Amino acid sequence: MAAPVSENAEEPAAEAEALAAAQERSRRFLSGLELVKQGAEARVFRGRFQGRAAVVKQRFPKGYRHPALEARLGRRRTVQEARALLRCRRAGISAPVVFFVDYASNILYMEEIEGSVTVRDYIQATMDAEKAPESLSALARTMGQVLARMHDQDLIHGDLTTSNMLLKPPAEQLHIVLIDFGLSFVSGLPEDKGVDLYVLEKAFLSTHPNTEAVFNAFLKSYSASSRKAGPVLRKLDEVRLRGRKRSMVG
Repeated sequence: MAAPVSENAEEPAAEAEALAAAQERSRRFLSGLELVKQGAEARVFRGRFQGRAAVVKQRFPKGYRHPALEARLGRRRTVQEARALLRCRRAGISAPVVFFVDYASNILYMEEIEGSVTVRDYIQATMDAEKAPESLSALARTMGQVLARMHDQDLIHGDLTTSNMLLKPPAEQLHIVLIDFGLSFVSGLPEDKGVDLYVLEKAFLSTHPNTEAVFNAFLKSYSASSRKAGPVLRKLDEVRLRGRKRSMVG
């Protein structure tokens, strides 16, 4: 005679079935969107979500990780990114609106900033046209103000580059929107903020040659705009020194 199946034994099976159904619905939805970028951690799609222009970011599982660990990591990072975007908007920092978070498939549905250009493209176009870093001084001031406000909220971006900053149209108004908070976290430590700025400096100067004066103008604006700039900039100097020592050692 077969032993009766308890309700507790049925619950995991029902949950697994519901999860699989939710993931299949997400897969079908994504199949109708345009894939615009595939990175090491996520795929980015463009399309419509409930009638609105949307960017959809899907964190996909890694085959080399244990499935349970992969599920936890993917969900945690998706939640962190959604919270970072919300934290920015509450602080008056422009960031995409979060439409929906799909916890079953680790997918983030966000507002698309239509007609925007990256700060990277704007800098390159300005330098190509005018050959004068001084023409970017207003952009440097605005970047300093925006990132100072972000750090004063103890939000660490984790991947600061000029590709992760957009300019809303018209670009000449220099309305910066921060994006791609997939590596973000919350920390009040000057060390973490200094590393954030160091990552930006390395990316900025490698992407935009002959713009050292622009980055210095950015740091001046950051210093003037942040209530906590002093310790952060001192940590930036320490991180730079450590970076140079590592380069010398090889």
